[in-house]
Amino acid sequence: MRYRTRVTAPAAALLGTAAALTAGSTAHAAPGESGAPDGGGAQAGPAPETLGDPVFPALGNDGYRALAYHLDLAYDPATALVDATATVTLRTTRPLTRLSLDALGLDVREVHVAGRAAAHEQAEEKLRITPARPLPAGTTAAVRVVYTADPRRALPHTAWVPTADGFAVCPQPDSAHTVFPCNDHPSDKADFTFRITVPAALRAVASGWLVCTERLSGDRTAYTYRSREPIATELVQITVGDYVVKERRGPHGLPLRDVVPAARAEALEPALALTPGLVEWIEARLGAYPFETYGLLPCNSDDPNAFDFTGLETQTLTLYKPNYLLQEEQKIGSHMMHELVHSYFGNSVSPATWADLWLNEGHADFYGLLYRYERGWPDSLGLTTLEARMKDTYARGDQWRRTSGPVAAPNAANLFDSQRYLGGVLVLYALRRLVGEDAFHAVERTFLARFRNSSASTEDYIAVASQVSGQDLTGFLRDWLYGTTTPRMPGHPDWTVAPVTPSPAAPHRLADGHRHENSATL
Repeated sequence: MRYRTRVTAPAAALLGTAAALTAGSTAHAAPGESGAPDGGGAQAGPAPETLGDPVFPALGNDGYRALAYHLDLAYDPATALVDATATVTLRTTRPLTRLSLDALGLDVREVHVAGRAAAHEQAEEKLRITPARPLPAGTTAAVRVVYTADPRRALPHTAWVPTADGFAVCPQPDSAHTVFPCNDHPSDKADFTFRITVPAALRAVASGWLVCTERLSGDRTAYTYRSREPIATELVQITVGDYVVKERRGPHGLPLRDVVPAARAEALEPALALTPGLVEWIEARLGAYPFETYGLLPCNSDDPNAFDFTGLETQTLTLYKPNYLLQEEQKIGSHMMHELVHSYFGNSVSPATWADLWLNEGHADFYGLLYRYERGWPDSLGLTTLEARMKDTYARGDQWRRTSGPVAAPNAANLFDSQRYLGGVLVLYALRRLVGEDAFHAVERTFLARFRNSSASTEDYIAVASQVSGQDLTGFLRDWLYGTTTPRMPGHPDWTVAPVTPSPAAPHRLADGHRHENSATL
């Protein structure tokens, strides 16, 4: 089972070598759940329709853990509809008479559990399922849902990115369940297989590796992709369009593949050719790239309303708008590094809850800015060193804590504010100043190794930092991550924090609280 229990022991109880910490990986549970099946004589009942996330409490179901998803989709360009069957293999954590999957905007036609027809109903963003027979604790069962989806349907939020020739998806943070029914939380990662049937003139691609191509009757082709590593639902990519797949080799023979609009493949080549060098740079700092392949998906749309961000780190295939990648290297290289870093922080190690987002975005901006400054490229403020940018960010610290909350205490409205990006960079910069370069790099690599293919919390990071550095950093890091005022910066007693203004301009924020342009690498 790819599910892990949270490390919450005090740092003092975690003393030992960094190597021992890496080797001693423990299981990781979702928010509020021990992860242990409820055996014995517990009475069966409905499962709690939440995983207790502090930012998105309505997500998930605590009565089971997803082990694998098999998504079989067929796209019809005449109707622009997707007919689909989602098979979710799960393991119950308690006896169940009813369970639910997150689902929104899906026209469900039938549901089977363990091969038997099951009653079902849609209630807000939950598909409630009543099996023909109760499921005992510890049972592994397949839930099969047959449905139709309309990528152009107006919904309160959606992952679909319709294009003139098909679609892509952008599920982060809470919209994967508009594409397929799922336990839509990053703590419940699972294996994925995708089978996508399209007219022969189009190409379908998904996260993972191509394992089968079938030529079907009616001039159709089915492409099957399988993930080598587990994927969080918010990181799934499925795309259909008039694409070509461009393949090349990265460091150590790493297979790279880009999925590119056929009409723009030549124009986009300069940007695509940057990837091998980016991978080489980050591997020197964080270790071997953690997945089976990597590449870019400049989906076939430059509509400014297609999605509300520059890039999205869907696993093994980063989503972009083509026009962004047509710029010179100095304009795009830092952000391309930001998205690549998410393969480590965010994808390989996913957040235990959405309150832990700073681990994703803070690290992505930290290394993205280092890459920029090493090349002498000025940032958006005209600054050319990390120290200068951090001094500027430090001065804003109390204001951001007033406006956007502490770094590790977001809500749904301010989740993607600058506090999670540059605020996170500032925390990492302070930690590096305190423990030194070598210890900081040891912390980073140990954290990634320990929680690879799992999820981790802010407390997990604090525990690893304390153990590897040999000093209890609990108070130091909790002050930086949860404090309402900005702590003193180690080594910079001269740095000052600007006074808080009573009615500051709101940070760049969308009404729905979803992704926006707050990365400092842009």
